[in-house]
Amino acid sequence: MTEEEMRKRLAALSIEHRDLDAAIDALTSAGVRDQLQIARLKKRKLLLKDQIAMIEDYLIPDIIA
Repeated sequence: MTEEEMRKRLAALSIEHRDLDAAIDALTSAGVRDQLQIARLKKRKLLLKDQIAMIEDYLIPDIIA
């Protein structure tokens, strides 16, 4: 995967992460009682966060000063 493809993937993952955050907030504020659905969304959000962190770590390597 090229760097440009990784940046596009990172942008897509970030958008999906934000959308999930908004969906979770909407469900919880609406008083939805389906805790299983909310838990699944939160699990997906955590998976996206891990993928985002992995790509960011690759694109922005640690520099030892």
